[in-house]
Amino acid sequence: QVQLVESGGGSVQTGGSLRLSCAASGYTYNTDCMGWFRQAPGKEREVIAATDSVGVTKYADSVKGRFTIGRDNPKNTLYLQMNSLKPEDTAMYYCAALGSRGHCYGASLTGGTYNYWGQGTQVTVSS
Repeated sequence: QVQLVESGGGSVQTGGSLRLSCAASGYTYNTDCMGWFRQAPGKEREVIAATDSVGVTKYADSVKGRFTIGRDNPKNTLYLQMNSLKPEDTAMYYCAALGSRGHCYGASLTGGTYNYWGQGTQVTVSS
């Protein structure tokens, strides 16, 4: 059973940085497509970063140039390095996985691509 557990959220000031982690277990993580979602109060959930099994990445325009998605396959961990944080980045952040049985190719920013997600970690950016 796929399990995803996020950590690393917190409160920072504008311009600060945070690094989110997502520990994956219960399946073959290193061949899967993964992504990071966020959802702010009163707003729709959006996929902001995605990666596939060979390191292709995609970013939403709102975070491009500031956020970096990465994976440490031996540790079954997905990361999201967030720099130059803004108040509008305040949201609950979720890790998501497709749950592919083989190698997954093609990073996707489409929410419906993913079948599994974690419980989320809160990020709050103050001005």
